[in-house]
Amino acid sequence: MAREKSGVLGVLAILVAVAITYSNHFQNDFHFDDFHSVTGNIFIRDLGNWLRFFTDPNTSSSLATHRAWRPVVTLSLAFDYWLGHGYAPLYFHISTFLWFLAQLAWMYALFTAILRRCWPNEFSFGAAWFAVAWYGLHPAIAETVNYIIQRAEVISTCCVVVSLALYSQFPALRRYGVYLAPFVIGVLSKPPVLIFPLLLFTYVFLVEDRPGARALWDAARKSAPALAAAVVLALLQAHFTPKTFIAGSASAYDYLITQPYVAFRYFTSFFLPLQLSADTDLTPLASIWTLEAFGGFLFVAAMVCAIVAAARHPRARPIAFGLSWFLLAMVPTSVFPLAEVENTHRLFFPFVGLTLAVTCAGSLLLRSLIEKGLAGRGSRVLVAAALGCLLLLSALGTRRRNEVWRSEESLWRDVSVKSPRNGRGLMNYGLTQMGKGEYQKALLLFEQAAVYAPNYALLEINLGLDTAALHRDTDAGMHFRRAIQLDPQLSDSYFYYGRWLKEKGTLEEAIRSLKTAVSLNPASLDARYVLLAAYSENQQWDDLKSLAADTLKFAPNDEVARSYARQSGPETPDAFLSLSLRKYQAGDFAGSIIAARHALTLNPRYAEAYNNIAAAHAAMGEWDQAIAAAGEALRLKPDFPLARNNLAWAQSEKQRTSRR
Repeated sequence: MAREKSGVLGVLAILVAVAITYSNHFQNDFHFDDFHSVTGNIFIRDLGNWLRFFTDPNTSSSLATHRAWRPVVTLSLAFDYWLGHGYAPLYFHISTFLWFLAQLAWMYALFTAILRRCWPNEFSFGAAWFAVAWYGLHPAIAETVNYIIQRAEVISTCCVVVSLALYSQFPALRRYGVYLAPFVIGVLSKPPVLIFPLLLFTYVFLVEDRPGARALWDAARKSAPALAAAVVLALLQAHFTPKTFIAGSASAYDYLITQPYVAFRYFTSFFLPLQLSADTDLTPLASIWTLEAFGGFLFVAAMVCAIVAAARHPRARPIAFGLSWFLLAMVPTSVFPLAEVENTHRLFFPFVGLTLAVTCAGSLLLRSLIEKGLAGRGSRVLVAAALGCLLLLSALGTRRRNEVWRSEESLWRDVSVKSPRNGRGLMNYGLTQMGKGEYQKALLLFEQAAVYAPNYALLEINLGLDTAALHRDTDAGMHFRRAIQLDPQLSDSYFYYGRWLKEKGTLEEAIRSLKTAVSLNPASLDARYVLLAAYSENQQWDDLKSLAADTLKFAPNDEVARSYARQSGPETPDAFLSLSLRKYQAGDFAGSIIAARHALTLNPRYAEAYNNIAAAHAAMGEWDQAIAAAGEALRLKPDFPLARNNLAWAQSEKQRTSRR
């Protein structure tokens, strides 16, 4: 009983230490994929969409290529938005952090259950406590906790831990399948946790049974319900995953042969987390006949040998199970080719097992030295001090990573230093400089990024935006058009090009580009807003009202769409005069005259409207009508130089043509 009480107090101490360590992260900004799945996702702005999250995967992201079926995550984001009355990072971080703390508490329950079985006559609370503390304070874990959309990793990992803890701690409830409930929630958060049946099989085989042929059958039988649930959930995932989803890997073969090397890099990051980068510059290996590929396969083989060797010794089975967890947790992201060959947020799930394995290995080594009389009391004090320093250094490293994740600028500056060959990282760092008005510095970063990513549509868009800000319109147009050529299905290319064209006054072409953007990505509110403004500016009232009504179907409470929906047409002579001028500039002289006459119905003494009519008639060679309109403009406004010039031009041209 005393041990149980001390265990609870120990867990509370861990949670407090972790909370203090992460106290500087709660105001950190949104980053990267957060922009399409959180801040740019109109569906999470209405908690009333909660049922739709489970039936429509299109609600998970504003980008069609990134939409996946993760309803639990989308629902949690909508709840945070509702709770914070908008995109307040604090509420989103608190939500993720509570899941993280819950995972740590259940990790302790799981680890103590494993060590009780494998070390029945030894005090195991200390090893379980240290393993959980080390994991909770490890700097690599901060890469996931700070990344809001990667709460999917936190929730799914937590659910796997809870499922195994329930299975191990409450054997009487196994027949009712209670342990499967968290697993289901985990799969609805992120598909890689479909690996759970194999983890359960490994747990039963290595921890609960003596390894052997009969144990294999027993483990298979006990993990069968989890496997059946996984098959059903996998089918649901396949059904609900949109066809527009793109994993992103250019070559499956190159991706696969790189993964053993990636596993080695993950393993070394556990012990030396000095080069953590939010977006690494590791690229797929081009051949299996490379030192990296050979070393990676050798590492995996060594890990398998270590698992087999540890499984033969009862006291070392926690090590075997932990290493098995480490390898199995990497399988989903290793066999399914993704856009990046490695990502630091992928360390979150595998490190649960690796922490247990390394801690147990160190504990057994220390115990062996004590039993052999090689470690006296003084040595134990030194070991305790060293372990305390390790936890302290880990906590300091985590706080430093929290600071790196503070803003977009601090994050991508760090990426540009640690991953200097990452074109996307350099581009994103350039974006932060462009946001500050440092356009020339941003251009240098974009050009540097182009060396490593020469055919990157998003980079071309940003080059267009930056050169436009530098008033290099020819270059801007070229970059926008090249972005469209590189990725004709990317709505952002059409959106930013259309927005730029609108700013330049080329409304007709801008509207065509913006309409394409909306058709490719109907959930993009930004594209809809600019198109609504273009329609309003171009006096296309029917189109405006239709688009506003359609937007309100997506976002019923959107005030921008509502304001445009209330517009019925121009209500001032100035609006019609502006339309007349745009029609004239577009070569629609008849339309220019019609718009100017509408202005005159509202203000019969509007000299500028008569002048526009004169200019339009003159452009069509209708000299008498031009002379009459210009004369009327001068009657109303004798000191009107434009009207005087138009009158003189019309009279001169009439005389010239009459002589022929």
